Amino acid sequence: MSDDPPRSRLAIYPGTFDPITLGHVDVARRAARLFDRVVVAIFRDAAKPTRLFSTDERVTMARDAFASRGEGEGDIVVDTFSGLAVEYARSRGASAIVRGLRAVSDFEYEFKYAHMNHHLAPDIDVVCLMTSSKHAFVSSSLIREVAMLGGDVTTLVPATVAAALAKRRATVR
Repeated sequence: MSDDPPRSRLAIYPGTFDPITLGHVDVARRAARLFDRVVVAIFRDAAKPTRLFSTDERVTMARDAFASRGEGEGDIVVDTFSGLAVEYARSRGASAIVRGLRAVSDFEYEFKYAHMNHHLAPDIDVVCLMTSSKHAFVSSSLIREVAMLGGDVTTLVPATVAAALAKRRATVR
């Protein structure tokens, strides 16, 4: 038995989160049971005009979504990054990048993503977590489309996101 202090295990969960959904929250919370700390890393891409919410809005919504932690969860924090996720993970001292898999269609992309990241940073593992079945059909793009057309997404996103989507819809009509 070693007298060395336990090594902290940090994972990065990168994405655009435009907006964050309950599927994202589910994956992050489950990752927080596996790692000591999870950083929900929101991609900052100011030049991209197709985002519904600004980086600051996405950060606020994500922080609200993780304001309370469940029992047995590690620490979940929200940050922003630009550039390669693997470089951000390296800069934070992360041992893993977390990705969510909703369906078989996600697997091919995530498989390539994992191998490219291994090529770039063999010391950082990619850990894929299956999304719970109740969120398997949910994506941010689908949420945006349904919400902007007046559909009810309140059971698919955190309450603050539902309110932000309703407010955004009212301003674009």
